[in-house]
Amino acid sequence: MILPDQYLLQDNGVFPNSHLPVLHYPQVLHLPSLFPAMHIRGLLRHNGWTNNWRAGIYTYHHYHSITHEAMAVIKGSTKIQLGGEDGIILPIGRGDVLVIPAGVAHRNTGREKDVICIGGYPEGKDFDMNYGLPGERPQTDRDIAALPIPVADPVYGLDTGLPLIWQHSVDPYTALREGI
Repeated sequence: MILPDQYLLQDNGVFPNSHLPVLHYPQVLHLPSLFPAMHIRGLLRHNGWTNNWRAGIYTYHHYHSITHEAMAVIKGSTKIQLGGEDGIILPIGRGDVLVIPAGVAHRNTGREKDVICIGGYPEGKDFDMNYGLPGERPQTDRDIAALPIPVADPVYGLDTGLPLIWQHSVDPYTALREGI
């Protein structure tokens, strides 16, 4: 099992970001030469990350408030910026998986199609698009706070990886609300 790198991004006043770390699994996927998208879509679906898509990564800052997002890179490489204008820049490439908690701003610093990803959301949740515009918050903050921690890791499945890491990253308000 490859342990993910973790990146914690604080609220910057524009983007809520998250008390949960972004998880980056470098070179975790062993992609077949034929039909890698089908293989990865099957892996994500098996682990409960559905509502899948195949695309590049947008080149503008955006975040989701009603779901977390997993992206598995099946082609290419780029640098992704996490957290907003002053956020970190992370190189990603073929075979990497990135799990972005709800609220974390992200954008491709290159061209949208520099990478092709298969993405998904826990339990097939729908997603919304937020851009750090006035008026998005505080509703997006409430939506983010109401989200449960996914029961499965998009790569490793139930009871390992993401659920264990994120359960130890719970903020005190969630802990009180859920009796943790």
